[in-house]
Amino acid sequence: MSILVSRNHVNRLLCCALFIAATAGASWAQVPVASPTPNAATPPGPETQSPTAPPATQQPAPQTPPAVPPTAPGVQPVVPGVTNTPSQTPLPTPMPEGSITDEPAAPLFPTVEQRPLPPLPNLTRLGVTSDNTIALSLNDAIKRALQNNNDIEVARDDVRYAETQLRSLEGVYDPIFSITPQYDKRITPQTSIFSGATSTGTTSQTVYTLSPTVSKAFSYGGGQYALSFANTKTVTNATSSTLNPIFASNLALSFTQPLWRNRSIDSNRHQIRVQKKRLEQSDADFRQRTINVISQVQSAYWDLAFALRDQQIQMANLNLTRENLRVVEAQISVGVKAPLERAEVLTEMATRESALLTATQTVSTAENNLKQLMLKDTTSPEWSAQITPTDTPVVDVNPVNLNDAISEARKNRPDLQRLRIQREINDLDVQYFKNQTKPQFDLQTTLATTGLAGARCIPDPTVGKTCPAATPPANLVGGYGQDLNNLFGFSTRNVSVGVAIQIPLRNQTAKANLAGARIQREQLEASMRSQEQVAEVDVRNAAQAVESARLRVVTARTARENAEVQLQGEQRLYAVGRSTTFLLFQRENALANARDQELRAETDYNKARSSLQRATSTTLRANNVIVDSPTP
Repeated sequence: MSILVSRNHVNRLLCCALFIAATAGASWAQVPVASPTPNAATPPGPETQSPTAPPATQQPAPQTPPAVPPTAPGVQPVVPGVTNTPSQTPLPTPMPEGSITDEPAAPLFPTVEQRPLPPLPNLTRLGVTSDNTIALSLNDAIKRALQNNNDIEVARDDVRYAETQLRSLEGVYDPIFSITPQYDKRITPQTSIFSGATSTGTTSQTVYTLSPTVSKAFSYGGGQYALSFANTKTVTNATSSTLNPIFASNLALSFTQPLWRNRSIDSNRHQIRVQKKRLEQSDADFRQRTINVISQVQSAYWDLAFALRDQQIQMANLNLTRENLRVVEAQISVGVKAPLERAEVLTEMATRESALLTATQTVSTAENNLKQLMLKDTTSPEWSAQITPTDTPVVDVNPVNLNDAISEARKNRPDLQRLRIQREINDLDVQYFKNQTKPQFDLQTTLATTGLAGARCIPDPTVGKTCPAATPPANLVGGYGQDLNNLFGFSTRNVSVGVAIQIPLRNQTAKANLAGARIQREQLEASMRSQEQVAEVDVRNAAQAVESARLRVVTARTARENAEVQLQGEQRLYAVGRSTTFLLFQRENALANARDQELRAETDYNKARSSLQRATSTTLRANNVIVDSPTP
C-alpha cells in the first residue's frame, strides 16, 4: 500500500513541474518590445547615429545597458523606470558562435616609487659637547656637592664664625699683663727750711717708675685677682733726704670674690654659655643644610637618570615608527597599500619626534639642576660636559616601619635639636636674670709688701748741698738689690680684708628681664610641640610616599609586561593583515607609556626614600657622611 502512495506523489510532482514550465515560457514570449519615442526616457548610453549624419559624427552602435540581464532572441528586455510598448523594430541578430569580441582594457595605475626615510631629529643640546662625558655615580655626585656647593660653604662659614665669636668672649679670662714705664722730672721752689731746699731756693727731684701688673678673671666662681709690682728710683737734691738716690718697691696681690650675686653666673659666663649653645645651633643648621643639599642632589640625580632613560624610550618609540614607515613605503611601492597609509605614519612620526624633543629638553633641565648643586662657579669646564648616571633605581620590597621612622626623626632632626638648644639658652637666661635679683656681697682682700733702700747722702759744697745729721738704718743703705731684699723680707707689709655689700632696693631691671625670660620659655614649649607635630606629619607623608611608590612599581611592571604581550600580538595580527596601522600605533604608544610609568615609579620610589631619609634626618648616616662637631 505504501509503494502505491509514493508513486502517486511522484506523478503529481512531475505534472506540476511541466505545468509551471509551460506557463513561464508562454508569459516570457508575450512580453512586448518597447519602441522608442521622442520624449520617452531612455537608458544611459549613446544613441545610434543616423545614416544621413556626417562621417565625423558617427557614433558606436548601442550596447546593452549595465546591470540589464541578457534576453532571449526576439524578446525586449524590461528596463526599470521605462515603459515598454510594442514596436515593429526588428531585434538585433545574435552574433554567430566563434566570432571575436573586444576585451576590456586593463586599468592603468600610476607608478609609485619608494620614498627614503626622513632624517632623525637633531638632539644636540646647547653648550654641551659630545666629546666631554662624565660617568657619575650617586656617591660621587654627593661628594662633589659637599666639596663645592655654595650653600654648604655658607653654612660651614657660619659655624666657623660662631667659633670665632665664642673665642672672642672667652678672651675675657685671658691674663692681662700691663706695664707703665715713666720718667718724672720736677724742679719746685721751696720757702720752708724743712723742705731741704738748696741755696738756690729750689729742689730738684727725678723719679723713674717701672710698674708691671698681671690681672686675670676666673671662669669659675666669678673672682678675679691682680698682682702688681711697683718700682721707683728717686734722685733729689733736697738736703732733708738721708738717702739719695732712693729705691722703693711694692708687691701687692689683690683678690675679689663674689659671694652671692655673680658667683654662680655673671655677665661674662652667661654670654659664653649662650654662645656655646649658639655654636651648637649653627652646627645643627649646618647639618640641616647638608641634609637638604644631599637630598636635592639625590632628587636631581634620579631626575636626570629618568630623563635620559625616557629619552631612550622616546627614541625607541620613534624608531618603531620609522620601521613602520619603511614597511609601508615598500608596500605602497608594490601597490599593496594606498599612499594614504603614508600620511597616517608620518603624522604619528611627527608626534613621536615632538615627544623626543621634549624629553631632550627635560634632560638639559635635569642636568643643569644637578650641575648647579655640584659645581662651584660658572667658570667650571664641566658645565659643557654630558653627565651620565651610572646608578640605576633600586626598589626595596620591604615596607617602611613607621614607628621606627618617627623615633629616628625625634632623635635626629636638626630643627628639633635647634629648639632644644634654644630652650637650654632660655634656661641660662632665667638663671642669669634670677641671679641678678640677689644682693651683691664681694670679698675683697689685699696682701702687699714694700721695700726701700738708697745711698747715703754725701754733702757737696760746690753746689751748696748739705746732708741731715741723722744717719739712716743700715738695712736701708744700699742699691736696688737691698731694696728687693727688704721687699721679700716682709718686714714691712700691708694686709687688708673686707666685704663690699650692695643691696638693690627695687631692682626692676633684673625682675623685668626674668619675667621676659619665663614668657619666652612658654613660647618655646609651644613651638617645640608644634615642630614635633610638623616632624611627625613630615615623616608620615614621606613614609606613605615610599609605600605608594613601592606599590606603583609593582603595578607598573605588570602593566609594562602586559603591554609588551599586547604589542607582540598586535604585530602578528598586522603582519597577516588582520590589524590596522592605527591599532598598531596605539599598542606601541601604550607600551611606551607603560615603560615611562614603570621608570617614573622607580624614580619616584628612590626620591621618596631620599625624602624619608631627610624627614628622619638619617641622610648623613645612609650616605656615609661624617660631620665633625665644632670645637667649643
